[in-house]
Amino acid sequence: MPAHAARRQADPEGTPAYRREARNFARQVDPQVAQWDKGEIRTCEIRICIFGVCLYNSCSCMAVRENLAKLSDLALRNRREGLTRVLPPLAEVLRGSLMERYLTCGNPDCKCARGERHGPTWYLSVSLDQSHRAGCTVPSDQVEQVRRWIENYHQVKENLEKISDINRELMHRLKAKNKKRKSAKK
Repeated sequence: MPAHAARRQADPEGTPAYRREARNFARQVDPQVAQWDKGEIRTCEIRICIFGVCLYNSCSCMAVRENLAKLSDLALRNRREGLTRVLPPLAEVLRGSLMERYLTCGNPDCKCARGERHGPTWYLSVSLDQSHRAGCTVPSDQVEQVRRWIENYHQVKENLEKISDINRELMHRLKAKNKKRKSAKK
């Protein structure tokens, strides 16, 4: 486990205030969030390591999506409202991958020629499309901020998927109600 992840687990006060408040609100509005916190409902984590660089993706458990049909319209709207409150500040979102690199300079008398590479150098890589990438080096004093922004991006993406699932369920219900009304008029 990376050192920064261990610090966050050991120090719950390291969580930003807006996340703690939003989580408490979500527990009050939606009992399923409390189940989630107890570990009764789990998310799956996909960890992909490519050339020593770990990328994290999380996906929602299918059971959560299936349970949407069992909830009332009011509960769905409350859940949607709670999810919008949990979103981190959108000005602090960054898509990309942060990589730690160790480089060689090419000087035959340097320590890197003996295997002790220069570094770490932090590098932000962003895929633009299937064949194009952009990137830049990140100063070491900004690494934690960039990590936080990337984490915020993943949280926004995950919550937008959940909101989209709720909206799709509400739209499906509205369509069914309208269909019933039309058939009752005939």
